[in-house]
Amino acid sequence: MAESGFSVEERLPTTREEWERRLDRLVRENRFTISVFFPLNGLILLLASAEGWFDGTLLAPLTFNGLFILFGTMVMRSPLVVGVLPRTTRRAATGVGLLTLYAYAVEYTGVHTGFPYGSFSYGVDLGPTVGSVPLGLPVFFVPLVMNAYLLCLLLLGDRAESAAVRLTTVVAAVLAMDVVLDPGAVALGFWAYDPPGAFYGVPWSNYAGWVVSATVAVALLDWGYDRRRLLARLDDCEFMLDDLVSFVILWGGINAWFGNWLPVAVAALFGLGLVSTDRFDSRVLRIRR
Repeated sequence: MAESGFSVEERLPTTREEWERRLDRLVRENRFTISVFFPLNGLILLLASAEGWFDGTLLAPLTFNGLFILFGTMVMRSPLVVGVLPRTTRRAATGVGLLTLYAYAVEYTGVHTGFPYGSFSYGVDLGPTVGSVPLGLPVFFVPLVMNAYLLCLLLLGDRAESAAVRLTTVVAAVLAMDVVLDPGAVALGFWAYDPPGAFYGVPWSNYAGWVVSATVAVALLDWGYDRRRLLARLDDCEFMLDDLVSFVILWGGINAWFGNWLPVAVAALFGLGLVSTDRFDSRVLRIRR
């Protein structure tokens, strides 16, 4: 067999810019798999787990498999991560790092004291934990805030120049995302509140807590990232909000299955937001040949 003339080291990117271009191409060439197949597959696996369809079968190990859940979430997050990576400076990384520490701290407090979300406990395996808090928590939480931030920048246009308008709108969008997420997660059995709340099993205290956490999260991301450079990246990166497409498919579908129609309507509004800002690219629905 002829030698190719290139070593493994020569084939691998050697600079941050080369890695960013390689990752851009990887995500761009696999948009359908990442943004449509994975959430649909996740939807089926999660519903099958919740409804007991795998019980007593060879597929039983797939029931709420924490590592599968974490892996699938990371794959769906990849368009956002790869999209923001070129705009992640040391300051931005510091903001994300502080937000990660906050997320762990407030979740630990919530699990052990019930503050600020209300008394709750996890019902399924969401991957490795420390102090009853999933290690993958930042993967679940931080992208929700960044997706809301980016979508609101697009929707607000020049109005985003006002810090008060920008931050208030993004906090409201993050809260709306939890209106979709929490009822679906409770219906699946991811976690449960004690006592159950009036809003599809979710107490109003949860949303009061999310106002606090969303405000902290949005303030840290707004401090860390240059929003004008993020907007410029959005213009160049067509897949940057594909993770939000996955969110609409997965959590909209889960809520529809359980008849949580208000969360379904809110998920649909996020879908309309993607369409109105030209961020829902129909080409993502086409399977590469």
